[in-house]
Amino acid sequence: MIGLTAPMTATAHDAATIDDELTAGATEEVASFIEVDKLADAGIPTSDIAKLRTANIYTIQGITMQCKRDLVAIKGLSEPKIDRILEVAEKMTFSGFISAKESFFRRSQVTRITTGSHALDTLMGGGIESMSITEAFGEFRSGKTQLALTLCVTSQLPRSMGGGNGRVAYIDTESTFRPERVRPIAERFGLDPDATLENIIVARAYTHEHQCQLLSMVGAKLSEDQFSLIVIDSVTALFRADFTGRGELAERQQKLGKMLSNLMKMAEEYNVAVFITNQVVSDPGAGSLFVPDPKKPVGGHILAHASTTRLSLRKGRGDQRICKIYDSPMLPESECVFAITEQGVTDPRD
Repeated sequence: MIGLTAPMTATAHDAATIDDELTAGATEEVASFIEVDKLADAGIPTSDIAKLRTANIYTIQGITMQCKRDLVAIKGLSEPKIDRILEVAEKMTFSGFISAKESFFRRSQVTRITTGSHALDTLMGGGIESMSITEAFGEFRSGKTQLALTLCVTSQLPRSMGGGNGRVAYIDTESTFRPERVRPIAERFGLDPDATLENIIVARAYTHEHQCQLLSMVGAKLSEDQFSLIVIDSVTALFRADFTGRGELAERQQKLGKMLSNLMKMAEEYNVAVFITNQVVSDPGAGSLFVPDPKKPVGGHILAHASTTRLSLRKGRGDQRICKIYDSPMLPESECVFAITEQGVTDPRD
């Protein structure tokens, strides 16, 4: 298991304080998932457990989130074996109906990661939520990647400071990840830049298949170490590039939906926050309807239903950007102004 490298502050006193909080947080935190190896305690052969791992299933919760058809398709696992594994997994996770009160308690386990801007945090009810997918879409230079890079730093802060106390997995599909941008953001929050970069694992994806493969690799990492954030920048770019004709649209949406489903399962399974960026396209029919912004996010209904919270970003004056709550199950439709500086996302000076 690779341990979280505790980001240290510039001063010795503050460094010790944050280091102590990171260590305490890691010690006190109870794992929100049960490793698949625990199946051995119920008599499941280790060889069968190894086959589950080969199929990128690393937790008991991960078993219950799979449909039986996919489990039976795993090489070397017969239907009777899968029935037994599912029976054990369901008993260990107590899957089924729970009271709304219990659901309320589970929601209390949700972590909110600060965006770096007080105004944006207030708009979002405290920051980016774990166990959910937050999507930010907008034109180029609207601040999507800069927000992602800021979250790469803030997610490593102790929870008492608005962080997630964990590492970051970043899938870059457009070659926009810049580690040199992370350094001044880390310094702003009093973290050691080298330690902060060490806690971010980055992969460049070149095709939609490669993107899905990398996401499966992230699943293995989540079961080995403490992560607080997954970033995909941009989630739809490679799907748009690989499926170009209208005749391929159905296949594109099907594969995009499958990937987003896996992403949501990871968020819930490991209690991590997921932040994805998305592109926009012109909406030809919007002009005749007098719509103020005749652009819509790529991905259609598949992405709309998969994202828990959708943020619409647009450029303002100078370094200012405007964020609007486009869709959310609990946040009201509203907007705020934030700024992008050398130190990442922050509040505007005015």
